[in-house]
Amino acid sequence: MNILVIGASRGIGARVVEQALAGGHRVTALVRDPAAMKRTDAQLDVVRGDIRDEGAVDGVMAGQDAVGLAIGCVPSCAAISLFSTGTAHVLAAMQRHGVRKLVCVTGIGAGDSRGHGGFLYDAIIRPVLLRTMYDDKDRQERAIRASDRDWVIARPGFLTNGPLTGIYKVVTDLAGVRAGRVSRADVAHFMLDQMRTMSCRHLTPLITN
Repeated sequence: MNILVIGASRGIGARVVEQALAGGHRVTALVRDPAAMKRTDAQLDVVRGDIRDEGAVDGVMAGQDAVGLAIGCVPSCAAISLFSTGTAHVLAAMQRHGVRKLVCVTGIGAGDSRGHGGFLYDAIIRPVLLRTMYDDKDRQERAIRASDRDWVIARPGFLTNGPLTGIYKVVTDLAGVRAGRVSRADVAHFMLDQMRTMSCRHLTPLITN
């Protein structure tokens, strides 16, 4: 596959790049700072650009088979629009270039996963420290769900830097479920699997151990 990864220089996105290259895929990484990319590969194209720049997103979309969207930002009390604005640019470019597959990471506390993080997270961390971020992630999810693309929204539990195990739960019915920990590498594994199979097409699973 030809895969576009946005948010590729660190975290889950960096692990998607690593695993995709190991699997023989061609990867385009759209990053604000190419120097932040920790690896080079003959199958990797690193392109400087910002998801908030519609032209930059459009410029890397042609010829892609799937998009992995794993952007993040520093929490803030101020209004945040990175997720919704950037995703609008991604969806528009996908439409223009006929790219169908989108796998996006949001997080526990987005959409109907709110209330499944445990007392401390649900009562303090999510509403106080992460409120503006998750307000925008909710807008991001709504835009994806309203689109005509083939999409999967992955909502990881509490992220760790643990190893790739390939052993994790994909939970679509959250009744009585509380999120646990999951490694960034395992979330990347799920994303790459969905780019191939779309077995969770139009679903918003919780990814957790």
